[in-house]
Amino acid sequence: MSQKARAFIGAGANLGEPVRQLRQAQEQLEKAQGIEFLGASSFYRTQPVGPVEQPPFINAVFSLECDMSAQSLLALLLDVEQRMGRVRKERWGPRVIDLDLLFYGDMIIEEKGLEAPHPRLHERRFVLAPLAEIAPDFVHPVLEKTVSELLAGLPPGDFWVEKLEPESP
Repeated sequence: MSQKARAFIGAGANLGEPVRQLRQAQEQLEKAQGIEFLGASSFYRTQPVGPVEQPPFINAVFSLECDMSAQSLLALLLDVEQRMGRVRKERWGPRVIDLDLLFYGDMIIEEKGLEAPHPRLHERRFVLAPLAEIAPDFVHPVLEKTVSELLAGLPPGDFWVEKLEPESP
């Protein structure tokens, strides 16, 4: 694929040292062939979603430009997760790292194992808050609303999101 696509990656962790692990995932993506890392949101402490009792997550969103297919990018994300020790045990369970392809340009992809835009991102404050920080005007190609509009449209609820203060160097 010769044309570059802007992609957004949701990153989260709640086992081990989540902040360090998100930074490690970012470093691996920055070094990957075919990727230009454009930036990262702040880190956010967020309430876990789902029925499993577990510690809070640390979440962020990464922005990148890539000259690989969405399938190849997803394979890279899964490889980074595996190298970092991710074991898939239970849905919505705790994890050492989670990397989700949120958007791949403005493409709509529905294949076995790959959906872009991510099918539930518009319902998740823990994704929309960091995404709105770095791409508030990005338009969801299916819902035709900006990230900021999607975030503003979420109902107030039980799920909290707290921006972490940057660490001193």
